[in-house]
This record gives sequence, structure tokens and C-alpha cells, in this order.
Amino acid sequence: MRRPATARRIHPRTSPRYMAAMSSVSVLFGGQNFVPLLEGALFWPSRRALLVADLHFEKASWFAKRGQFLPPYDSVETLRCIGEVVDAVGAVELWCLGDSFHDTGGVERLPDAARAMLAALTGRLSWTWITGNHDPGIGEGIGGRVLPEVEVDGVLLRHEAEAGEPRPELSGHFHPKLRVRVRGRSISRRCFVQTATKLVLPAFGALTGGLDAGDPAILKAVGRPATALVPTSERLLRFPVAA
Repeated sequence: MRRPATARRIHPRTSPRYMAAMSSVSVLFGGQNFVPLLEGALFWPSRRALLVADLHFEKASWFAKRGQFLPPYDSVETLRCIGEVVDAVGAVELWCLGDSFHDTGGVERLPDAARAMLAALTGRLSWTWITGNHDPGIGEGIGGRVLPEVEVDGVLLRHEAEAGEPRPELSGHFHPKLRVRVRGRSISRRCFVQTATKLVLPAFGALTGGLDAGDPAILKAVGRPATALVPTSERLLRFPVAA
């Protein structure tokens, strides 16, 4: 889990890394340009929208209730990272693609600090929660609006990719990671998985695992050929995915 730290505000006009990414690294999908970001979010420049998936707020407290104690900072850290990226790209919209909370009781367990951070973000952004399998009963008392799925500018936003869906679709759910061997060492990185009609985001949450991008469950949902997209600080790497 990423360690908590003081939020660092980055003005979009003075962030060379983000400006370079948006001018030179983009993905054409569904007739729209998107920018996969190093932090695991997806930026939609024409809408000034940021998309994130699988935040899993209050996962640590869920484990704590079952006797497995983890550092209870995952929600605060995830929200801190969201705030940094929002400021860096100058986003005015934010779309959460499901499993934003680890379980249906996660909203009630949010600590005061996380609740205040979330209220500040939902208060200044057009914020939409797409419901997922972990948080189907997410309520509307936490700011923003709640939808099961939605079509925006010809692109579907939902939590889990549907294999038979012919329309361009953005989703999460699978927490894809690319695992490769380099000089005898195994390296794992969060990645996006893209096909002609699917673009699956990695998990953005501070306390989340991952599924290999070539896992049959992912390829069954997105189809073939599939490409793993791995953002770096300088460019976007592309790797063919095979089961």
C-alpha cells in the first residue's frame, strides 16, 4: 500500500510530465482520445474528465473486522492520490467505474478525515459513481450521483466488461497487471487492457491486488487480440497479450 503523505497540489499549467503525456501519449478509442496515466487513471481531455476504477475504500477496515489488521490509511491515501491527479490534469469531471467501496458497509466506516476529503472532491467536481459487484447498494449520501452504467459521448462506462457488447466500453473489475521477466527478474506493473471495443482500467485503490493481463477471465471478457498498455513517466508501452 502506498504510504500516506501530505497532499501535493500540482497546477495543470505547470506540470511538464502531464503536459507532455497529453500532447504525445494518447489512445484513440471509440472515436475519442484518452490518456492512460502513470497513476492508473484515465484522462479524457475533450471532457476534462478523469476516470478511475476499483478504489476499494475501507478495505483495511473490512479485514480488521475479521481479525486481520492492516494500516487503516487506504481510503485517505487513495483520495489523496485522486486529488493530486485531478489537480495535475485540471479535471472537472470524475467517473468511478465501480467497486469504489470494498463492501456495502464501507460508507459508514469511512473515517472523518477521508469523509472530509471525499466531500471536498465531490463538492468541486461533477462526480459519478458507477456501481460494482462489491458496492451494489452504494447510497447517494456521500456526494455525486450513482448510476449502474451510462453512455457518454458514444462510450459505455460500466464496472465489468460484457463480452457480447459491440459498443466501445470502458470498465474496471479485473485489476489487470502485466507480469514480465527482465534479466531473470519478474516485474509486475498495473496496466490497461485494450481491444477494438474494450478498454479495461487497472485498480486505482491503494490497497488492491491484481490479475495477470493474460488471464483467461480477462480475455474471455474483452476478446482477442488484446494489448496491455503500461504508462511510464515518459511514454506509453504496448505489449501483446496472450493467454
